[in-house]
Amino acid sequence: MSEQRTQTQSFLDEVFDQLDVSDDVRTRLAQPKLALTVNIPVRMDDGTLQVFKGFRVQFDDTRGPTKGGVRFHPRVTLEEVTALSFWMTVKCAVAGLPFGGAKGGVAVDPKRLSRLELERLSRGYIRGIADIIGPKRDIPAPDVYTNATIMGWMTDEYYQIRRQQTPGVITGKPVHLGGSLGRTSATGRGALHLLQQWAQRQGLQPKRTRIAVQGFGNAGYHFARLAHEAGFRIVALSDSRGGIYAEDGLDPALIMRHKLNRRELKAMLYCDASVCEEADHKEISNAELLELDVEVLALAALEDQITADNAERIHADQVLEIANGPVDAAGDRILAQRDIPVLPDVLVNAGGVVVSHFEWVQNRAGEYWDEARVNDRLKSVMEGEAKRVFALADEQNCTLRSAAYRHGVARIAGAIHDQGTREYFQGAIEGTNVE
Repeated sequence: MSEQRTQTQSFLDEVFDQLDVSDDVRTRLAQPKLALTVNIPVRMDDGTLQVFKGFRVQFDDTRGPTKGGVRFHPRVTLEEVTALSFWMTVKCAVAGLPFGGAKGGVAVDPKRLSRLELERLSRGYIRGIADIIGPKRDIPAPDVYTNATIMGWMTDEYYQIRRQQTPGVITGKPVHLGGSLGRTSATGRGALHLLQQWAQRQGLQPKRTRIAVQGFGNAGYHFARLAHEAGFRIVALSDSRGGIYAEDGLDPALIMRHKLNRRELKAMLYCDASVCEEADHKEISNAELLELDVEVLALAALEDQITADNAERIHADQVLEIANGPVDAAGDRILAQRDIPVLPDVLVNAGGVVVSHFEWVQNRAGEYWDEARVNDRLKSVMEGEAKRVFALADEQNCTLRSAAYRHGVARIAGAIHDQGTREYFQGAIEGTNVE
């Protein structure tokens, strides 16, 4: 078992003990229901043939068809995908969605592929996993280094295989191909709703709340942009190449415009009518961004950014996990000992899967919603679950992460219990009453 899975299982055992669940629940959630590895041959533009390794893991489907993204990254492994599929199981339960958890990935550096090679790889991946996905079985979505265009290719390939239009098979698609309005910004928007609920509880005023954002991809960008529009002060941003810091604040929308033009986070231009001037900023490393003295540190990059090696040097008042697993178990314990709250990933970044659920519902009903309706329903779900988790943390005197896991696992355990456990079949407890 990988270190990541070992840490996850150790934390899960603590949650089980606190919930006093049946041993059946422990057994069901100790390993995934299905794990598939595929080899994907791709004809490259120069005529050579390369084979890429892909994975799809369906962890648990007790509460419904499994749901989870597909990431393209050179360090993707079966162990990582398995751990992420477990997190998706919990995340869907925390958000109250009728889904189980899954995850997929391909070990590849997509930046080294041409667009045609990327399309061939995307379609090849779907050919490899087509037999185990479907709108009533397992629904993929975008993740690290995948996007709406790639989801569109994957959906179309599934159509060719099945000889039928089945838009609910994949979410995060382009809007004109059955995607939902509001899906692109959903993860970042959901994270902002969580932060606003937390800020209200803590008495934080947006204009006096400095935020450093590590990760300027889709989720990090939209969170930063929306937080800036809501009045929060974004003082630092970074991507894989480094970051920038400005005490007076940065405008994420202008910075993204510059990044798309220049492919780097440098020398942003702020323009007012015909007058433009360079923003006063300092270039910093990702490590320096993590250690800034700010009210909120938002982690929107990759896993294991805060560990035992740097947790003592974190100066933020609270940490917001927009990425999956950006604080490892050892780092989490140190932050808890230092009374630095961590708003956990399984709650904070659930906005993406919530709107994916909305897209799945729209696809199956053949009725599509305007963006205002999508955003309103997202806010309702995120705020409702946030209040439940915050209240549980107060009631149980535990960390927010522990409260979120207890909240989600309790729902999963309830579904497993209602199917019948050892205690029921031995006659020790009664089953669910049917009126």
